[in-house]
Amino acid sequence: MLEAGWTAVVALAAAYVIALVTTPAGISGAVLLPPFQAGVLGTPSLAITPTNLLYNVVATPGALYRYWRQGQTGGRLALVLIAGTLPGVIAGSVIRVELLPSEDVFDVVIAVILIPFGCWLALTRPPAAEVPGRPARVIPVPALVALAVVVGCIGGIYGIGGGAILAPVLIGSGQRAPVVAPAALAATFVTSVAGVTTFTLLSLYHPGAVAPDWSTGLALGAGGLAGGYTGARIQGRMPDVQLRRLVGILVIAIGTGYLWSAGVTR
Repeated sequence: MLEAGWTAVVALAAAYVIALVTTPAGISGAVLLPPFQAGVLGTPSLAITPTNLLYNVVATPGALYRYWRQGQTGGRLALVLIAGTLPGVIAGSVIRVELLPSEDVFDVVIAVILIPFGCWLALTRPPAAEVPGRPARVIPVPALVALAVVVGCIGGIYGIGGGAILAPVLIGSGQRAPVVAPAALAATFVTSVAGVTTFTLLSLYHPGAVAPDWSTGLALGAGGLAGGYTGARIQGRMPDVQLRRLVGILVIAIGTGYLWSAGVTR
């Protein structure tokens, strides 16, 4: 565990590097932050999830503002995604605190999320934004809301906003990236705010470190905001497919390590 004075500095620098690498690969740095918090920063297990959600609260407004200035708000799609992710994250937050408080159990949660996610990154290409002549496969609103609920619940347990999961599905169905990107980001922001609020309220009566580690979360968010901006600027000059595969292999390795540390593979 780092000394208190260095935790925020290391968090900011690491979040910057993680976002710098993951943004050109088309994913959020939030996916890799829970294992970093657990293994390097020494954040208490239950506080990892809300601290990660706080990262999203700080790191996403810049991109949202940029989309808003460009006239991209996500429209009705954003409202549909928020309608699902909002109750989902509240349910996931309660599940995390009441049913999955153990550090060993959360190690398994990290592995269960990271290993399939890493395989998906390593084995697939970034979804094509638009293919001329290809009709969009419209996902019915009830099915989309149900998917958003599940994604929001995962976000409440693990600490991700859900945009990294929802956006590829929607773009892969043929919906336009200029609409999907701000809608998914808006859902991520609202989900994260709701998750941070839920964990803070749960901390009022639940023993242990349940609330976000505010200084760490703010430092992570600031680093992620700067790293994401820089990563987006250099994205066109990066070999996205190769970088995506390398990040995927790294994610699989981290997930496998946590599965081993939890004793599942022994």
